[in-house]
Amino acid sequence: MDANLPECELFAIRYAERAARRADHFIGGDPHDGPMPMDYFVWAAIGHERSFVIDTGFTAEVAAARGRRHLRCPAESLSLVGLDHNAVEDVILTHMHYDHVGTFHRFPAAQFHLQETELHYTTGHYMRHPFLARSFEVEDVVGIVRLNFARRVKLYNGPAELAPGITIHPVGGHTPGMQFVRVHTGRGWVVLASDATHFYANLERDNPFPALWHVGEALAGFATLRRLPSTATFSPSFSSIARVATAAARLGPCRSLPMRMRERALRKSQISQVREKCHRGSPTRITATSRTILR
Repeated sequence: MDANLPECELFAIRYAERAARRADHFIGGDPHDGPMPMDYFVWAAIGHERSFVIDTGFTAEVAAARGRRHLRCPAESLSLVGLDHNAVEDVILTHMHYDHVGTFHRFPAAQFHLQETELHYTTGHYMRHPFLARSFEVEDVVGIVRLNFARRVKLYNGPAELAPGITIHPVGGHTPGMQFVRVHTGRGWVVLASDATHFYANLERDNPFPALWHVGEALAGFATLRRLPSTATFSPSFSSIARVATAAARLGPCRSLPMRMRERALRKSQISQVREKCHRGSPTRITATSRTILR
């Protein structure tokens, strides 16, 4: 029973951003084009006995090369939530795109949890195609292969429970080994969709983000997300954290999000508690936030 599962505190750390437009985020563009920036996050699920980092972001060097604004080192930023990246023992890689695996080398004690299909994909013949290869950094892929030889990558072929209250679920589409993560918290299950859907709008419009491996699998992944229990809180990869509790009621079963959400914002070195009431149709905005706890 879920009531007997341990509860994690779930932290989101925004480490980079990118100026973008709506047309960048949908297959075929968007006739109502306008600004639609992207925020980049890494996540930490902190439990009493075991903690997990979900994805590792990218480095300042990669940000400069790709035209992203780098705000802070994702690995070092974990100290803001009480984790030492040198001591982290478990890292879940939702997939191996540059913005999800880039600081893997800053986690010397970690086991990495990855779908085996993803490793096959990134080392196979598809990487000969620039359209598919452009979302990867060669040194990231080589680094994960080296870690696999060092027996530090645990490969999965399907859904799995990594620990009580932490599960992974492959959906494909964006990449063949794309997986989302469920974390059990004090407010119930939180689903970290990662790039299974970049924004709420991709899911609402049934129109995936253009950087993807397989359109049909991406749409099937949307259907999987829509079948999530109505009590699950749902977070796409790049949407503002403030929207997690204010998703519009257009997502099918997972629209029934809790209408009250506790959030703590870190400003400099001081943690202050912010309680926001979320009303359908009136999104809550939280600015200058370095981290948010969902629990």
